[in-house]
Amino acid sequence: MVIDDDEGTRRSLETILRDEGYVVDVAENGQEAIRKSTESYYNVALLDLRLPDVDGIRLLTEMKETVPHLIKIIMTGYPSLENAIEAANRGADAYMTKPYIMDDLLRTIREHLKKQEEARRYSEQKVKEFIESPFEEHENKKPSGDLKQ
Repeated sequence: MVIDDDEGTRRSLETILRDEGYVVDVAENGQEAIRKSTESYYNVALLDLRLPDVDGIRLLTEMKETVPHLIKIIMTGYPSLENAIEAANRGADAYMTKPYIMDDLLRTIREHLKKQEEARRYSEQKVKEFIESPFEEHENKKPSGDLKQ
């Protein structure tokens, strides 16, 4: 999901990301983003730091609560060390300044999606091992034949 109040930014990112093979949704403000994130699942959110209805840092916190595994990439035309630290402390996965280099943004998205997929696979494997372990233990136990009455 691309969350930015600038229509040009939303449209260009939407077009570029679709051309890269991503399914893209957009939101022009924080309330729309929150509503959409409770109705649909998103892997990545590109969040503008300055939105008309909510501060991007606050939105970052709210989205972290509604979609905990969401990759959150902050984009801002008003970079500051304070904002970057606050974003990191609130769960941002990346912090990019506008104008951004599209190759860098795409690489950042790919890297984070790869990590997300690896974490998902690891979790699935651990669940599978947990479920299978009692059955394996039961199958490996052989009757001793020493049944005494």
